[in-house]
Amino acid sequence: MAFSTGKGGQGMNPAFHVLGGLVLLMVSVYLSVATFNMIKEGRYIGRPTTERDTISIQGEGKVTAVPDIGQVSVGIVTRDKDVAKAQENNITQFNAVVEALKKEGVDKKDLTTNNYSVYPQYDYSNGQQRLIAYEVRQSLTVKIRDLDKAGRIITVAGQNGVNEVGGLSFTIDDPADLQSQAREKALVNAREKAERLAKLAGVSLGKIVSFSESTGGVVPPTPYYLKDEAFGRGGADLQSEPSFEQGSQEIIVYANIVFEIY
Repeated sequence: MAFSTGKGGQGMNPAFHVLGGLVLLMVSVYLSVATFNMIKEGRYIGRPTTERDTISIQGEGKVTAVPDIGQVSVGIVTRDKDVAKAQENNITQFNAVVEALKKEGVDKKDLTTNNYSVYPQYDYSNGQQRLIAYEVRQSLTVKIRDLDKAGRIITVAGQNGVNEVGGLSFTIDDPADLQSQAREKALVNAREKAERLAKLAGVSLGKIVSFSESTGGVVPPTPYYLKDEAFGRGGADLQSEPSFEQGSQEIIVYANIVFEIY
């Protein structure tokens, strides 16, 4: 028995319709599943998810180096009842210090004014306020590239009016290469620790899921102070140059890594 498909049409078995529909449905389901898996895989790469078993490890990388640059703050304090005179004296002495340091080989770009202030000084005895003088402070940060001349530079500064010295420190001018070396050591250290832990836990170590790093090991500068009477106009000139040992500095990088395990 045949079924008509319309005017002049041929008869068609309903089974072909059912079979064709099933094929189309299966193809549609397959494509949907494949597309979903691709999207899921794309989102999965490089990101920790609740479906992954992971371990977190921190590795440490350390590189020791000798500082190649020094930095010190030198200051001039002047006082006078006339604020204009106090400022004038301060500027005169400050300019003399700058010129003296330049003659010692300190480049202009390594001299930075970091403070200039004017404060009135009062005497509050007997319940009254009495102006004593105006105090003018000006300080200069000096970058020392020839560390053998650190003592000489501080001495010359004192001989030209500096009466405050502080914050002498030694550091590495360009630590980027050393930080890179420390980072590599931190990664190696983290993997070694993760492999030992995985072995103890009876699991296998997989790919890195995430990575972050932080730095440490910065040694605070060692302050070096001179008494007011040691330097400056009216004070005794420093007869011998101080000597300093820059020691060594550690560059430390911490690598925080999450490994997949299975």
